[in-house]
Amino acid sequence: MPGSPYTDLDRPPLNARALERALIGPGELWTRIDLKAETPSTNADVADAARSGVPEGLVEVTEWQTAGRGRLGRTWVSPPRAGLAVSVLLRPGAADPERDWPALPPKAYAWLPLLAGVALAEAVIRLAELPDGVLPELKWPNDLLIGGAKCAGILAEGVPDGAGGPAVVIGLGLNVTLRQEELPRSPTGLPATSLRLAGAEVTDRDPLLRATLRGLATWYERFRLAGGDAAASGLRGAYLSRCATVGRQVRVLLPGGDEFAGEATGVDDTGRLVVRSPHGDRTVAAGDVLHLR
Repeated sequence: MPGSPYTDLDRPPLNARALERALIGPGELWTRIDLKAETPSTNADVADAARSGVPEGLVEVTEWQTAGRGRLGRTWVSPPRAGLAVSVLLRPGAADPERDWPALPPKAYAWLPLLAGVALAEAVIRLAELPDGVLPELKWPNDLLIGGAKCAGILAEGVPDGAGGPAVVIGLGLNVTLRQEELPRSPTGLPATSLRLAGAEVTDRDPLLRATLRGLATWYERFRLAGGDAAASGLRGAYLSRCATVGRQVRVLLPGGDEFAGEATGVDDTGRLVVRSPHGDRTVAAGDVLHLR
């Protein structure tokens, strides 16, 4: 990483030992925190760890992600220490008798990036001290918006094979202190922002990261105890209360190149977006969703 981490006092480095003391302990989900000065992709690193048999609970954070991945093969870039780039390793398909967690069916996995979005939104609301009336919203399936602009992205990737069995890697990228000239361009035309540009009074990455990971662990525990039932765990209601997509007119760009428009009316039991089109209700498992004015 170029230069000393202390050359920009507005962007102090994270402290691995402080994070470990705060987040790792008996009964906690997180078992290991790897803090790297630089890496191409935290998701790629954690996926490799999953294939090698590392157990659930690994967290990797980097100060500078040089080739971060987004959905549909896109990139996620940020200057050193200007944001949060973190990935976690989960094994939802493995039962955990000590916690009374049953193995989750694969159909429940699609809720995991939505779960991460809820945890991130709640952390920002509690800690960032945004201006009155400014609240983060969730754009299905993986964006956190502030003022209609993208402030964070979430990427969940399945790792089907490996020494430890199937796994899910969830990556989060949050723009914290990016300046206007540092913002990435969106391939879909959605403008970008950062907590600072949105008027946040608090841009300390350490408490934001701690709150996000604690929230993710709490929601994951509720989801696991409910056997992957988003409604019974409260996750469905929490997500819909923050979702800016449901209730809006949208255009859906499907991976194969087709598209259609309609009103987003809800999210079904498997986390898919339900859109009422002129030809009837359609469910969307993957694709770009554009909010229409």
